Amino acid sequence: MFPEKIFYEPPVLHYELGKQLQEKFAHIPWIAIENHNNIEELRKNPNKEFVHMKRYLILGVRKSLKYTPNHKVSDFLVPYTSSGCSAMCLYCYLVCNYNKCSYLRLFVNREQMLDKLMKTANRSPGDLTFEIGSNSDLLLENSISGNLEWTIENFAGSKKGFITFPTKFDMVEALLPLNHGGRTIMRMSVNPPPIIQRLEFGTSSLTGRIRALQQMHDAGYKVGILIAPVVLLDNWQELYSQLIEQLADELPDKLKRELFLEIIFMTYSYIHRAINAEAFPNAVKLYDKSLMTGRGRGKYCYRSDIRLQAEEYLKELLEQKLNGIPVIYIV
Repeated sequence: MFPEKIFYEPPVLHYELGKQLQEKFAHIPWIAIENHNNIEELRKNPNKEFVHMKRYLILGVRKSLKYTPNHKVSDFLVPYTSSGCSAMCLYCYLVCNYNKCSYLRLFVNREQMLDKLMKTANRSPGDLTFEIGSNSDLLLENSISGNLEWTIENFAGSKKGFITFPTKFDMVEALLPLNHGGRTIMRMSVNPPPIIQRLEFGTSSLTGRIRALQQMHDAGYKVGILIAPVVLLDNWQELYSQLIEQLADELPDKLKRELFLEIIFMTYSYIHRAINAEAFPNAVKLYDKSLMTGRGRGKYCYRSDIRLQAEEYLKELLEQKLNGIPVIYIV
């Protein structure tokens, strides 16, 4: 059952969305908290409780609306309607501080967030692109709140700009009939099926993701693909070769002509290692000291020589199988 419990800041009940969620989830326990950023009851939990805590929903009012400049696929990273996720990818960068970021936090002041978004877009001399999904998976959140549907239809009235979000989920049916005005860009994150099954617990299958990508394109949305994160398991060359082959075979030519790609290599951390060892003791061990090096405080990334070899391998595969599709960036 999701959610199993709801922890909420009492002011959320002054907002329309808060009232809707109170009615929708009246049958489950609601526990009042002072601050969605600091829930003492959850902070005290050991790492082995990670999976159980994913069943909780946290409701709050987002206070910081500061935009962060970004020069990859968007102009700004935008704090939006949720943070964290109920899925359990073993490498997830949102698990930056276990007891703060592990569960799904949903923010009810969506009118305030969208108002700033549209004003910023319309005041700009040119079109800006806003990444609204860098803190959560908005397609997953939408199945609880309806926020993504609400955002897409309302932002369609903007005179300028685009909103974009990545996802690992395939529940796009509610988005297909919307009046999106061509101002929403969905980017589907893909990985080989064995990596999805072994590392991306609770997310949609590759088949489902490819189908959802086609459905969104058919509905007139702009779409892209993230090969992300690239995880260098023992047989990674074979796995990613099969993935790119499948994309080449199954994606329609029209979609390929309008597609763009992003490639992101996995980063890992001491926090991930600690949580995964206790919460998922039988899972794949992602830290490999023969391949990885330290990067920043408590983080690991692939060594530059290893990364370069993998990057060249992927670029060669893409040139062979998906030639002509632009790769916006590789990080």
